[in-house]
Amino acid sequence: MKKVLVIAGPTASGKTSFSIELAKRLNTEIISGDSIQVYKGFDIGSGKVTEAEKEGVPHYLIDILEPGTQYSVKDFQKEARMLIDNSSKPMIIAGGTGLYLKACLYDYVFDTEASPRNEKYDQYTNHELYEMLVERDPVQAEKIHENNRQRVLRSLTVLDNTGKRQSEIIDEQNHEPIYDFFIAGCTMARDELYERINLRVKMMIEKGLEQEVKGLLDKGVTFEDPAMKGIGYREWADYFKGDLSTCEVEALIARNSRRYAKRQYTWLNHQMPVHWFDPRNKEERSAMLDEMVKFASN
Repeated sequence: MKKVLVIAGPTASGKTSFSIELAKRLNTEIISGDSIQVYKGFDIGSGKVTEAEKEGVPHYLIDILEPGTQYSVKDFQKEARMLIDNSSKPMIIAGGTGLYLKACLYDYVFDTEASPRNEKYDQYTNHELYEMLVERDPVQAEKIHENNRQRVLRSLTVLDNTGKRQSEIIDEQNHEPIYDFFIAGCTMARDELYERINLRVKMMIEKGLEQEVKGLLDKGVTFEDPAMKGIGYREWADYFKGDLSTCEVEALIARNSRRYAKRQYTWLNHQMPVHWFDPRNKEERSAMLDEMVKFASN
């Protein structure tokens, strides 16, 4: 089995700097596991690594798509595996949603069968169907664009037929790993993490997140595009309608980021074999680097 190193953890926990430090130690490369960083022009709000921050370490699956292009976990699985399989070195996956990681590292096969048609949904618009899914399975709804009617209908049909959320069914599945992997998870006390998230959002605003979003809208990007579904972007829709202030948008982004961080922790703890450490602690950081270098070298 090929070896893969994963740096996981909630937003603002220090994954980027640690992954780059590890990559330099191993002279290897990094695959971004972020679903928004694949889009061109979505830099500040996604926390996209800058050229200076990369310190010369090659990064993949960043800035590869236009904002209107759909990008799914199946796409990530295919492209990440191709990079891993074609590399002569143990690759690093940095960040990403838990499902992205699981789909890449385990023998996960996606269901390609068409959803049985349920005529009771024919009368509803895409938006109305999506709102139903948000209410019934918010975790699954986060992974689907509201205009992707077929996927929304499939998730609703799964709920109708099984009484279970599609996200729960995915989580319950047992799969065998196809790589020899080590997952390091960046962690810290919840109140400290939430303070870091609040500060990070404030810095994003100061760096020009509003101008970034306006520039995207001026280029023809809309809030219906897949890339605009990400936290840090979707919250601006009401601002540009004149219904929210900048301060209210900042508070909304921070709140959504904190909630997402909590879900990330919960999912990783229940679904993946994570070795947790605090990257701010010099001893823990050094020990984790040494452990991962040793794993990659054996």
